[in-house]
Order: sequence, then C-alpha cells, then structure tokens
Amino acid sequence: MDPIKHVIVLMLENHSFDQMLGFMGLTNPDINGVDHSRFNINPLTGLPVYQLPVTTVSNQLDPGHEFPNAMYQMKSNNGNVVADYSNIYPDATPDQIQEVMGYYPDGTFPALHTLAKNFTVCDNWFGSLPGPTWPNRIFAHTGTSLGHVDMPDSNFNMGGHTYDQTTIFDLLSEKSISWKIYCNGPTQSLVLLNQYQHLFHYSTFDAFEGDCARRESSFPEYVFIEPTYGGLDQNDQHPPSNLMNGDILIGKVYNAIRKNKKLWESSLLVILYDENGGFYDHVSPPATIAPDSHTEVFNFETLGFRTPAVLISPKIGLGVDHTVYDHTSVLKYLCDKWDLDPYMLGRRVPHANSFGHLIKEDNVDASSKSVPVGYLVANESSVSPEFINGLSNGMLKNYFDFSEQESKDFSENFYNMINKT
Repeated sequence: MDPIKHVIVLMLENHSFDQMLGFMGLTNPDINGVDHSRFNINPLTGLPVYQLPVTTVSNQLDPGHEFPNAMYQMKSNNGNVVADYSNIYPDATPDQIQEVMGYYPDGTFPALHTLAKNFTVCDNWFGSLPGPTWPNRIFAHTGTSLGHVDMPDSNFNMGGHTYDQTTIFDLLSEKSISWKIYCNGPTQSLVLLNQYQHLFHYSTFDAFEGDCARRESSFPEYVFIEPTYGGLDQNDQHPPSNLMNGDILIGKVYNAIRKNKKLWESSLLVILYDENGGFYDHVSPPATIAPDSHTEVFNFETLGFRTPAVLISPKIGLGVDHTVYDHTSVLKYLCDKWDLDPYMLGRRVPHANSFGHLIKEDNVDASSKSVPVGYLVANESSVSPEFINGLSNGMLKNYFDFSEQESKDFSENFYNMINKT
C-alpha cells in the first residue's frame, strides 16, 4: 500500500537536466550527466563550444525555446543549440554563448543540489513536448495541450488558445480528494477554463508555509506550487531572473514540509522544470504517443528535452532512476494512487510510466532535516502591464463575456481572496 498521503509538486522554469544536475555524472557514473568532450559548433565562427562549467546565475539573454527553436535545436542529436542561440543573438559574447552549453558545478544551488544528493534523481525526465512553457505546464495538469505547441501572442492575448479539457483537479474534486494551488501573483493554471469552478482552492505561498505548520491531517492531499513569474520577487528561474531566488523557493518548500514531522513522514515532494528553455542537454528526446487527435501542427510523438527532476520523501531513498518520464507521469501516479480514470486525461497518461515503484514503506530516512536558504535577490525585470491586467482584460472578457468593470471587480476580489486564505 502506498504510504504517501500528500503529493506536492513544485514546477520551475526553463532549464535542462545537464545544465542544472548534469554535474552529478562527473562523480557518479550511474547518472547520465555532462561530458567535457561534448560540443556544438558555433556557425558564426566555425569553432566548437564545449560542455563546460559556468557561474553566471542570471542569464541576460533568454535562449530561444518556442516550438520551432526546439525542433531545430534537437536536429543532429541536439547539435543545433548553439546555432539557434547564435542565430537569435549574433552579437552574443563567447561567455554568453557558453551559457547555453554549460552546466552549473556542484553547490551552485545549495537547496537543489543538496536535495539531489540526498534523494532520487530522475535522469530520464523529459518535457511533454518540444516547446515552451504554456503547453508543457498544461500537459502537467491535463495530459494534453489540445494541439497547442506555442505561447499566445502576448500574455493572455489568447487568440485560439482555449483550454476547456478535463483537468486532474476536476478528477480529484469528483473523488473529494483535497487539493490546492499555491501562488504569489498571477497563476498560469488559470488559463484552464475549468479552474474557475475551483477558485477557492487557490492560496498564496505564505499560506503554504502556514498550512505546513498545522495538523498533518488538514494539509491538502495534492498540492501544486506555482512560482512567481515576474517582478522584483520573480523566482521561477526563467531568464533573465536571478536563479538563486528559485533555489530559495525550493529550500523554503522543503524546509516547511520537513519542520512538521508527521507531514514529512507522509509526503512526497516532486521538483520539476517545465521545459529546457533552450539550454543544451545531450540526450535526444525519445518517442511517445499523441494524447489525442489534435495533431494538425505537430504529431506529439516526440517528447521535449530532458529536464531536472528530483523525488523527495522519507519513503524514497538516495539514488538515480533511469525510467523514462514526462510531466504526464505525475498524472499517472495520481490516477493509480487514488483510482482516478487516466483516460479522462487523454491517451498518453494511461501509458505513461509512474514513479510509484520507487516508494518504499521500509525506507530508512537519513536525509538532511533542512537545506540552506539564502536571501532574495531583487530582479531587474518587472511584470509587464499586459501580465498584471491579463486576467481581467484577457480570460474573463474573452471567454466569460464579462464587462470591463465586471472583469476588474472579479480580478480584484480573486486577488484579495487568495491573499486572505
């Protein structure tokens, strides 16, 4: 019997496995990590750019990671990552070009690296499709992006992006399984139209830390944590924000759970990244199956690039798992665990690999009781007016026929609600 009572997923943004955790392969040959002899050719110079360590934790140039970029980058065994970057930024310096091929050495990110060295690293976890944030995150909630492989033209200028499919949150609600989404600021999951039936399941991240301190039995059974996507407090790790802020978030999440002994003993924390963000990874994406018939633009028979994934629980030991996963593997585990119908989430989820086999009731927990947490670094970026006003001016007016005043009132009430829960 599965001893896990609480599943917590934290999904960050836009980094590859090699870049964030590939260093582990240098000392552990069982982990498929970096190799200093690997390279891409820079077409502007004709010179190789090798897979070497980097130290810059604020990538000022955001690599291309839309669907066309990803499809081009993965040609020749992921051999066009540098070429794509150089095409976008022909004036990039050698150090900036090195950032897309490089990796972060052990200890760069105290929280992430400590947890990776104390629990189970999945070195074959891939994005659900080659492409950007929105479709990958939507796969994580619903098992399909309904054929979308791109981002809207601008934040919440939705165009043809209508997401009215069944979500994992619908299935949990039907079974009276408690769940909550924690977020500070705008939340990407609200592009799913069914979420507007569940608005009282949203709370701030401050509330997460408070909820962790309460009785274990009152904590939600499923939790999805969305980082802050913009502004001075941005901590999603999306370039050009400071990556250390995302590591602080990882540390805060782990430490909050770990402080409550009963909660810790019955929880599984899954740390994921939605997509590789245009950063190099050496493993070619494997084949998969399409989730539905929305294949006009892409056949959805290839996964995205490899992304970091760490499974953290006292019921999971130290190690590496080579099973092929993508974001629908979370859904498969939840469906198996709570007897939910995976076919309600498309065709891929029933066939996805679950990580449930890694959970052992008799595992001996010898992990660290806390991880280092640094201090927030103010980002130079700011939230765009389009993003701040997106909820009222985009989703509500376009899909719910709200007037401008109704949209504004709803957005203000929703903001106040999650900041009081």
